[in-house]
Amino acid sequence: MRLRLGGGGGARGGGANVVSWKGILVLCLASFGLGLVFTNRMWGILEEENKNGVGGQDCSQKPSMSNNNRDLATTTRKISQQEILEQVSKTHQVIQTLDMTISSLEMELATSRAQQQQNSMDMMGMTPVLGEENAVLGSELPGNTEGLLQRDKVFMVVGINTAFSSRKRRDSVRESWMPQGEKLKQLEQEKGIVVRFVIGHSATEGGILDRAIEAENAQHSDFLRLDHVEGYLELSTKTKNFFTTAINKWDADFYVKVDDDVHVNLGMLGTTLAKHSSKPRVYIGCMKSGPVLAQKGVKYHEPEHWKFGGEGNKYFRHATGQIYAISKDVARYIALNQALLHSYANEDVSLGSWILGLDVDHIDDRRMCCGTPPDCEWKAQAGNVCIASFDWTCSGICKTVERIKEVHQKCGEGDAAVWNALLQ
Repeated sequence: MRLRLGGGGGARGGGANVVSWKGILVLCLASFGLGLVFTNRMWGILEEENKNGVGGQDCSQKPSMSNNNRDLATTTRKISQQEILEQVSKTHQVIQTLDMTISSLEMELATSRAQQQQNSMDMMGMTPVLGEENAVLGSELPGNTEGLLQRDKVFMVVGINTAFSSRKRRDSVRESWMPQGEKLKQLEQEKGIVVRFVIGHSATEGGILDRAIEAENAQHSDFLRLDHVEGYLELSTKTKNFFTTAINKWDADFYVKVDDDVHVNLGMLGTTLAKHSSKPRVYIGCMKSGPVLAQKGVKYHEPEHWKFGGEGNKYFRHATGQIYAISKDVARYIALNQALLHSYANEDVSLGSWILGLDVDHIDDRRMCCGTPPDCEWKAQAGNVCIASFDWTCSGICKTVERIKEVHQKCGEGDAAVWNALLQ
């Protein structure tokens, strides 16, 4: 069989090309073979490139890109945290700077006001009154207007706690261990020892009780009046008020509180305090630790007994309330923070609590709590003169008015001792 391939007819009946089926078969097989060879050749080249890492580069890069992203995120997170800390630190520094700036402005404002007030008072010929809001308490005490009032520099201020009903006690103290009149002024000027009876005012200020104190002070000039309402339950507040008022008026090394039913040897007191002058902060007295009384109705009942633990607990160490002394910095601390200092039922406990958390030397001096004769008398004869004497059973000298002169005669240091005392 043959396949005829015509070139078109003509009148002349042109010639024809004829291809057999065998030729076509051979041509197809040859084409298939060439295609197969070409395909195998191309697959071989691709496999060789894969072995050389050319073709798989994209795939292998995917985990690498993922790791890089994680590293970048971690680094970014670290940088972000560091930047936050730096910003917090900078903010804190800015706040501190603002606080310091505000404090400086407040001080400058107070100084400016003080100067204006001083100029105004100078023009009017006025003198500031102790106890007013702007009286001087020290360079950093509340209500201070620096330069408004010049305080007297003294060695110690002795405040004798007294009450409206204690006129006879005060007279017995004046007639025993406390100098009077010109000698009292001379003691202050020559030895730097200030002694004053300390009292506030009655609930009806300006009443008969206050007028009686004013008349007594006009006679003796030995009172320090407080802006305080008198009352036994207010002794802790009175103590804070005393220190604040005393610092307001005198720049002393020591401030002493003593009850008006206690005998005191001023020379021995001054000599003892002088030995502690080199210490920055001291609290001196007869240190004790009495029981916390939870039972109602008993003397020295403590309403806040639960703060001191269970029943039967004792107070922390503190000086007995009949007499104690504190140095200048401790008194200034109390004056500065009086509004924040909590008061307990007993004044001596309150003072001890105010000082307990401070860096203050607690000095236990048993010469500040001698008994009355024969105790203080024997000690005086042995050359160990007591600083203060009283009866523990009465929390003071029993029958003070009748007996304090006797105690002074038997246990007193002698009138010359205070004038010969070395205080500086």
